[in-house]
Amino acid sequence: MNPNLDRLQPYPFQKLNKLFEGISPQQAYPPISLHIGEPKHATPDFIRHVLTDNLSGMAVYPTTLGARPLRASIARWLTRRYSLSDIDPDTQVIPVNGSREALFSFAQAVIDPSRPEAIVVCPNPFYQIYEGAALLAGATPHFLNTLPENDFALDYGQLPEEIWSRTQLVYVCSPGNPTGRVMTMDEWRRLFELSDRHGFIIASDECYAEIYFDEDAPPLGALAAAQRLGRSGFPRLVVFSSLSKRSNVPGMRSGFAAGNASILKEFLLYRTYHGSAMNPAVQAASKAAWDDEHHVIENRRLYREKFAAVTESLQQTLQVSMPDAAFYLWVRTPISDVQFTAELYRHYNVSVLPGSYLARYAGGINPGENFVRVALVASLAECMEAVERIKMLMSTA
Repeated sequence: MNPNLDRLQPYPFQKLNKLFEGISPQQAYPPISLHIGEPKHATPDFIRHVLTDNLSGMAVYPTTLGARPLRASIARWLTRRYSLSDIDPDTQVIPVNGSREALFSFAQAVIDPSRPEAIVVCPNPFYQIYEGAALLAGATPHFLNTLPENDFALDYGQLPEEIWSRTQLVYVCSPGNPTGRVMTMDEWRRLFELSDRHGFIIASDECYAEIYFDEDAPPLGALAAAQRLGRSGFPRLVVFSSLSKRSNVPGMRSGFAAGNASILKEFLLYRTYHGSAMNPAVQAASKAAWDDEHHVIENRRLYREKFAAVTESLQQTLQVSMPDAAFYLWVRTPISDVQFTAELYRHYNVSVLPGSYLARYAGGINPGENFVRVALVASLAECMEAVERIKMLMSTA
């Protein structure tokens, strides 16, 4: 067996299940699940119809690169969304089976195991796929703590030059999971400068970029930042996005990787052997989804309504503020985040995720401690009911 498998840590939801073992929640309260970032808004009818109308595509093998109409649709969307001058659908876009799969496999393709002590840098807290991808590629993850006193910004100075000099890959997530923070142009500029100096590749996870609260201020993306800084061809940069949150189709497993053509050429070679071609019916439905913005605007309206109501009510009891984007609230707890989660489940049958489960100890701290991640994916009524139960818990704390 691959010995690196022994380096993997339990997934956060495995830890949560372990925490809940032996706890019998109060049955007077119907369960409300806010611990997992699974979209609950309805899948648009037109996407479902296109999917079923193209089931004849099941009779053919899809290509790893995907159909050109889908790649062209993604390229058009990128140019519209980020005001890019040009994206080549033939060399700068690859459809993928969800951003999770691609974010993991990307590390396997780009890490050079012949170089000693390879390092992958990740934000902390973080999406655990980054860590697992690094470990199974034979690299060692190092973490950048994102802290409330620094508005959860990436502080590159936390790592010494000796670490940066051995870094081969940096994962960033903007809007962030779990903080919802959007990286600024200055953060991108400094990261690009580090990449130029040390030669590492940047993987930008942007799967939450279409859930934001001001229609006139969409989050800045990595490709847009690179273009504004004159970085022609997006050197050492690949972004990953997905339809799961944007279009409420997590079960379709559809997203894309886009950016530097040279890196994507090698990534495509890896994927050819990896066996990760997208279902033709899913490709057709994905094209329809990327071509339409009306359903995405409505999706944002639903989240905006929930965030406004929940944040205003929850602020009466806990330290919480609106994120820049995404569908999580990163809530500070007055007691241990693990204890808070267990007591909320035991007494009020509401499940949230302890922040410490989403982070690692680095620099002497676990930056997720005394926070919980609350995914506002349920209906407005359920979210507001969960808030009332949280307030009841706090009144007895």
